[in-house]
Amino acid sequence: AAGLAAVLRHPARFAGRKVGLVLCGGNIDPLLLASIIERGMVRAGRLVRLVVSTRDLPGQLARIAAIVAEAGANIDQVHHQRAFTLLAAQSVEIELVLQTRGPQHVDQVMQALRTAGYEVARH
Repeated sequence: AAGLAAVLRHPARFAGRKVGLVLCGGNIDPLLLASIIERGMVRAGRLVRLVVSTRDLPGQLARIAAIVAEAGANIDQVHHQRAFTLLAAQSVEIELVLQTRGPQHVDQVMQALRTAGYEVARH
């Protein structure tokens, strides 16, 4: 609104000129904006949730993280699920939220995990 106020207050200064004004809302809720961006990333395939099923053994999470890193994706969130699963008692579901370059990159990450012997599904 400051730009518009300047034009209205000093019209002679801008007479005969092409003037562009940038109007923006200063009351945009940053959490709402973050939510909109995040949902856009999901729709574009740049943010994906994968579930990897594996044996619950020491080092498995580190191995999975290394495969994801080697494939060039960034881990945004990890949820290690033992109790609320239908898997066998010594198995675990590892839910990963990944930042990727797009749908083809997601496929590459999933293939890398499968090649390493992990069962992986997109959710």
